[in-house]
Amino acid sequence: MLIQLTYASRCAKILGPADVKDILATSQRNNAILGVTGALCINNGIFLQQLEGDRLAVNALYHRILKDQRHRDTAILDYAEIVCRQFTGWSMGLLPSMESNRQLFLKYSVGTEFDPYGMGSESLRSFFQEMLQNVRWIE
Repeated sequence: MLIQLTYASRCAKILGPADVKDILATSQRNNAILGVTGALCINNGIFLQQLEGDRLAVNALYHRILKDQRHRDTAILDYAEIVCRQFTGWSMGLLPSMESNRQLFLKYSVGTEFDPYGMGSESLRSFFQEMLQNVRWIE
């Protein structure tokens, strides 16, 4: 069964470009082995990640993320059975916090700063769908 899990967490420390590059490379390598696809957004010290794949693989990956010292205040924001994957070409894509992406982050935010903790399931799904179609991703 395919599932999609969306979670948010706060960065436990300030991440530099090398840290982000390492996170992306490690995610791509590990997720490809597991058959997990998805997207990661980093904005305002917050990770927002959508993972998709086999239920057991995604759940195991999420439990590994919970143990990762780079994350704090981790919360599942959406969890659903899906018919097909959105991110078929990526083991992990990264949407960085860039000025060109700012409007999209704010479009779905409840306040003036991006805060996925306040977003509902439909908003999260729409956010990722719009990102997939309209923004510059780092793969």
